[in-house]
Amino acid sequence: MTGNHYKDFEHPFAQYVRILGKGRRGSRALSEQEAFEAMSMILRGEVLDIQLGAFLTLLRVKEETGEEIAGFTRAARAAMPPERTALRADIDWASYAGKKNHLPWYLAACLLLAANGVRVLMHGAGGHTLNRLYTEDALAALGIPLARTLDDARRQLDGRGFAYLPLAVFAPKLAEIISLRNVLGLRSPVHTVSRMLNPADATLVFHGIFHPSYRPIHQESAVLLGYRNLAVFKGEAGETERRPDAITAVQRVVDGAQFNEEWPALLDGRQDKEEALDVDALRAVWRGERAHPYGVAAITGTVAMTLYWLGKAASQADAQALAEQWWESRDRTALRSS
Repeated sequence: MTGNHYKDFEHPFAQYVRILGKGRRGSRALSEQEAFEAMSMILRGEVLDIQLGAFLTLLRVKEETGEEIAGFTRAARAAMPPERTALRADIDWASYAGKKNHLPWYLAACLLLAANGVRVLMHGAGGHTLNRLYTEDALAALGIPLARTLDDARRQLDGRGFAYLPLAVFAPKLAEIISLRNVLGLRSPVHTVSRMLNPADATLVFHGIFHPSYRPIHQESAVLLGYRNLAVFKGEAGETERRPDAITAVQRVVDGAQFNEEWPALLDGRQDKEEALDVDALRAVWRGERAHPYGVAAITGTVAMTLYWLGKAASQADAQALAEQWWESRDRTALRSS
């Protein structure tokens, strides 16, 4: 329906645009319930394109709150297919940023966890920001298929302990909005909402983000959503991957309590960027055919964090030692040559 039909009465969604856009003194953030109602309308297709563009832009300028993200996420989770409840995972691993300077070592971390009995459901979307290597493309280069349906994801989790589920499979409207990144020229709150979805209701919700100022938003919304175990940190390029050459500040939620913790750097000094993001190099490191101190530290350091938060190690040091033990004993043939 076009805007011409609303000459004599107001479109129902206009109230939510007005709340955000009434100016410096008149505007305010949405309440959690208002955010829920607004996102529910968006997901049902009851919003004009011009309203959606205005709404997303106003939110980006204002910056979203934890209440808003919680309300948006509640609406998006309610709209997900009911078959998702058949999924079972230990870790919910969001992947929405893509890489530009370093290889996607987080994929090797996921495969190492899966090889040792930790079930990892990764979900994400690719292609929305130019000149980045996204998970979907990296997995294709490694010969690892994507889950094309929720049933695919269930079978892959049962078979190898890892599945990558594209956002378009279980939240197609959100995937459509994310793809507007190059149309609006801005990221939208949907990037945060998508990370928060936890489609398999996993034990640990594990988020890497780019902007540190968003860590408290993830924390607050996790509490409102009732998530019992969440960790969010500034990951390499915004992906869920620990930078081994820097101290990693993490914000946690455990059983409703919010707290902060730090993980030490594993390498001295900032490490050089990759000259090219060739996934064959990641495969070669896994197979023991190439040395890569940064890559191995990124893999084991990321795994260590999950082991500690899943209660599989009593301390950070123990978790790192266990991750390194798993790395040394990995099946080096698991990633076949291209």
